[in-house]
Amino acid sequence: MAYIAPMICDASMDALLQKVWDGARIDRAEALRLYRLSLEELGALAQRRRELAKARAYEGRGNEVVTYIVDRNINYTNVCNVYCKFCAFYRTEKDDDAYVITHDEMDRKIEETLAHGGTQILLQGGHHPKLTLDWYLDLLAHIKAKFPAINIHGFSPSEFIHFQKVFNLPVEDLIKQFVAAGLGSIPGGGAEILVDRVRQRVAPLKATTDEWLGVMDTAHRLGLRTSATMMFGHVETVEDRIEHFDRVRTQQDKTGGFTAFICWTYQPEHTRLRAPTVGAHEYLRTQALARVFLDNFENVQSSWVTQGPDIGQIALKFGANDLGSIMLEENVVSQAGASFRMSVADMHRLIRDLGYEPRQRDNWYRLVN
Repeated sequence: MAYIAPMICDASMDALLQKVWDGARIDRAEALRLYRLSLEELGALAQRRRELAKARAYEGRGNEVVTYIVDRNINYTNVCNVYCKFCAFYRTEKDDDAYVITHDEMDRKIEETLAHGGTQILLQGGHHPKLTLDWYLDLLAHIKAKFPAINIHGFSPSEFIHFQKVFNLPVEDLIKQFVAAGLGSIPGGGAEILVDRVRQRVAPLKATTDEWLGVMDTAHRLGLRTSATMMFGHVETVEDRIEHFDRVRTQQDKTGGFTAFICWTYQPEHTRLRAPTVGAHEYLRTQALARVFLDNFENVQSSWVTQGPDIGQIALKFGANDLGSIMLEENVVSQAGASFRMSVADMHRLIRDLGYEPRQRDNWYRLVN
């Protein structure tokens, strides 16, 4: 099938557009050229790549289906000693509202999740300097024993690097112990921008790019699936975003362990990072470019949590095939100013209004209803 180009008097651009339409891989320089297209045209290319990626999914019906998950973000502690400049959630041990979750509180949150048809909890927290390894393993074992059907999607790479330093154990040993206790998969939190120059400006005490990718590489080799994320729209350049895409695409080539890519915009309220954030236009452009560049990712998730339901819905026409979670609970982004909420009925309406079929999935993008 030929790409029908608009009236552009640029043979090399026409060739690049046809290359994308045909599903071929692009490089960083080509991605930068595509970024400068009109939003409408870049969105059309992203939709084409979505169709190519989903053509064989769900018995050949992947292009008709938009998925979502019912889960809950549970932050086991808000105590953190890395003090990311973009974060409004963390507290020090001395703060009056610092907390560490109890087993009873965890049980209540999971019971509510199951009552809503949930299949998973997203378990993350601050880098607490005093919690012991046994504390984490006991928490996982408690959850798995009491709620065996729930998937524990927990502990980002930056948390595992924190554990490595505090407990003086290799990441591989830690992941094996966490899996034995009940961990089912690892989220992509803490990626921000996978360019160390940027990381030094926004989160200098956090895991480096190579450390973040190293945890993912280890997890994939051990059989765990993970997600890849990006928080953008602060101090990074467009070239930095493209480098981030390139790093996760290279990792996916090596191990194939990423289930999906999710990007969202920096939320500036109540944070120490003084940076101009970006709006919906830039969000859609960046997500579309991610879909085109990440040719080895089957799934791209819309970020309605930061953009709101309306833009989250529009993002389904800019390369996304998944609307994410209904978010029974979300504490980190909401502390920085985003306060959108969504129900299953809302998800179904937004998806159906675009002519797609809404289907609930699990963490591995298997349909559950």
